[in-house]
Amino acid sequence: MDTPLHLLFLLLASSAALASANFYNDVDITWGNDRAKILDNGQQLQLTLDRSSGCGIQSKQEYLFAKIDIQMKLVPGNSAGTVTTFYLSSQGPKHDEIDFEFLGNLSGDPYILHTNVFAQGLGGREQQFYLWFDPTLDFHTYSVLWTSNQIIFSVDGSPVRVFKNRETELGKVDSNYHYPKTQAMRVYSSLWNADDWATRGGLVKTDWTKAPFVASLRNFNAAATSSFDAAAEEVALESNQEQKQRLQWVRKNYMIYDYCADTKRFPQGPPPECK
Repeated sequence: MDTPLHLLFLLLASSAALASANFYNDVDITWGNDRAKILDNGQQLQLTLDRSSGCGIQSKQEYLFAKIDIQMKLVPGNSAGTVTTFYLSSQGPKHDEIDFEFLGNLSGDPYILHTNVFAQGLGGREQQFYLWFDPTLDFHTYSVLWTSNQIIFSVDGSPVRVFKNRETELGKVDSNYHYPKTQAMRVYSSLWNADDWATRGGLVKTDWTKAPFVASLRNFNAAATSSFDAAAEEVALESNQEQKQRLQWVRKNYMIYDYCADTKRFPQGPPPECK
């Protein structure tokens, strides 16, 4: 019997919860000095951006295929120019990376959720969404399920993007196509100023009179998926009609950019994995 996707997520999350979900134990502050602060006996992490600097953290452990969850409350008010990130990355010029980036905006305008996948140093696979809630009012859960078969990006348990491993198929027609499957990655989070591009292509700059800008994180959980059937969640997504419809609903109503549909960028046709 196939395991429904939401039950699989709960199973993976339960396994992650068995490990310590304590920022003191799980992450290192890598830049920004005291702008990144661990609070509440390790239960919460606060990221701060001021005119001098932002800040960032990385997980102590590396993962090769994992289910990663984190709850985030993003910068409130006028967050234009700021970027809050949650992503996985390996090291080196031919690195692999799986990105959640939250692009700030003017007060009252929605945040943009920016996703991307890098493999062997090649990215350019961006998809963007508006969130269907205000991510500054409360904590929401952002998840990556990364297996040898596919990557599922989820928000509050709802899948928003599925990136499948088509390397065996597409390697024959595109030697530049790769899927991240050989390099272990750490988990990163940061808050930084990117007003040269983040809001309306850089037209709206950071209003430093609103600084400091603060984002809060909690309930970081990570579990390796190597002990799970790597194909189970793929079958479950296809067979679980509720999750499938939720994925389609998000993409129909809230997707604002898909590299596969960017004819200006790809006048000769989209990359092979889009077909």
